[in-house]
Amino acid sequence: MSSAIIKRRQPIIDSTLLSGLHPVLARVYAARGIQDPGQIGRSLKELLPDTQLKGMDAAIKRLVKALEQQESILIVGDFDCDGATSTALAVLALRMMNAARVDYLVPNRFEYGYGLSPEIVDVALSLPNRPHLIITVDNGISSIEGVARAQSQGVDVIVTDHHLPGEHLPDAVAIVNPNQQDCEFMAKSTCGVGVIFYVMIALRRALIASDYFQRHQLEVPNLASLLDLVALGTVADVVALEHNNRTLVHQGLLRIRAGQARPGILALLEVAGRQRETLMAADLGFAIAPRLNAAGRLEDMSIGIECLLCEEIESARDMAQQLNQLNAERRTIERQMQQDAHALLDSLELDAEELPWGVCLFDAGWHQGVIGILASRIKERLHRPVIAFAPGDLGELKGSARSIDGFHIRDGLDAIAAKHPKLLRKFGGHAMAAGMSIAEQDLEAFREAFDAEVRQRLNQDALQRVVFTDGELTEPEFTLELADLLQEAGPWGHQFPEPLFDGEFRVLQQRIVGHRHLKMVVMPVGGQTAIDAIAFNIDTDVWPNEAIQQVRLVYRLSKNVFRGRTTLQLMIESLLS
Repeated sequence: MSSAIIKRRQPIIDSTLLSGLHPVLARVYAARGIQDPGQIGRSLKELLPDTQLKGMDAAIKRLVKALEQQESILIVGDFDCDGATSTALAVLALRMMNAARVDYLVPNRFEYGYGLSPEIVDVALSLPNRPHLIITVDNGISSIEGVARAQSQGVDVIVTDHHLPGEHLPDAVAIVNPNQQDCEFMAKSTCGVGVIFYVMIALRRALIASDYFQRHQLEVPNLASLLDLVALGTVADVVALEHNNRTLVHQGLLRIRAGQARPGILALLEVAGRQRETLMAADLGFAIAPRLNAAGRLEDMSIGIECLLCEEIESARDMAQQLNQLNAERRTIERQMQQDAHALLDSLELDAEELPWGVCLFDAGWHQGVIGILASRIKERLHRPVIAFAPGDLGELKGSARSIDGFHIRDGLDAIAAKHPKLLRKFGGHAMAAGMSIAEQDLEAFREAFDAEVRQRLNQDALQRVVFTDGELTEPEFTLELADLLQEAGPWGHQFPEPLFDGEFRVLQQRIVGHRHLKMVVMPVGGQTAIDAIAFNIDTDVWPNEAIQQVRLVYRLSKNVFRGRTTLQLMIESLLS
């Protein structure tokens, strides 16, 4: 329903400041605000210091006590990929540091919902190894009642999180969250696995200073061996890839490409059919993360965490196959839900002007674990904030929201809660994604409140999808060398987008491959070089079309390897006749 317009990015800074780089790469970096070559370095020594994180000293003091006194530690995680990688990293790092007992617990989303709730604390207290200390990862900043419950039972809690805090904070022993007030850590987009990685780095330094490893005759652990988990969780959570996050992801990718990764990650790459030697950040987001997330969406994220914790490749392969099957089931459910959603929208017979600015969709047959993906798909179609609801327990609806640039979804929900105090039972999230629960009888009232809030914060232009490109390439710039250079210049991702280019091309050949993919041979208008191109999932009612002799393409430079031969190929993002 929403068409796109193409705009070319303008350099934020003078690209001549990046002299020495390929002019196309300098142009790309300048359009992303890179001001000097120092901002494109990706070595570990360039990471921000953990000392900037508020609450770190208190967290480390309590962790050192837990290790020295051989206390039982429980990690409470979240049921998405960031939560799974955070949980696995915390367990592995603490085991490397000779923790007496480290267990983990992830709430089943269908029974307990999100975070350290009082009910989950009670489950923790009933475990055979009753914890002395609970560490939350990728959650906890809103768990005021859960933390209070644990503390009342003599169990200390350290909260490590990255979600935006509310007006009140839990009364934990320590809170490490770059987004809490007065935290000087500059990388505010650090996700849950990045936060707990920083905590473990600080803990290791404190233990070295106290001669802990020497006293216990232990090797000092190499925590860089866990950067594959950090890279996976960071990409999967779609956080902004500012310099610090790019460094973490780049270092993790280097380890995976070299085969120095967790057996579970290598096994997931195998079932996804991806080559680790050429792995890119996008592969983590589109191939590995969905298979891990499928466990949390349909069953229990413990399957995914156990896959990441696994030390033997054969066992990891068995679990990766289970996750692959769950992901196939998730896709089937998602396809049906998308059909339902599209049918519902079509039945309304609304044109773009009549559609709500903030869209709320509900179906009694929808699956709680898949509504987040559904909201994302519908948002892509409509280009406006979308919330998909599924039935919860006892007359409650569970909602998952996805937003567009310009509308901070968590802030929007906060404003609705302030204006309509009884409408939202629970909510939390980020700028672009959030979760919530409401009473089923309040759905219509919430629909109206949500649409009104979106209209108040956006204007009509914001509802128009815009595709930003990095301009045209000249004919001599269509080379494998430039494709390699751009690929290695990343990692690319959210708020540091992979370079896209646009231009006019003559169509020399066109045919369908793989049912819905358009394979083309094109030539830049005015040029002499024929170039392969491919567009995925095109409208077969429109293409191929021999009457169309010239097109405007938005594309990425890519490589195609076929029968041992590598050639340049354009990956088409938009195809305009």
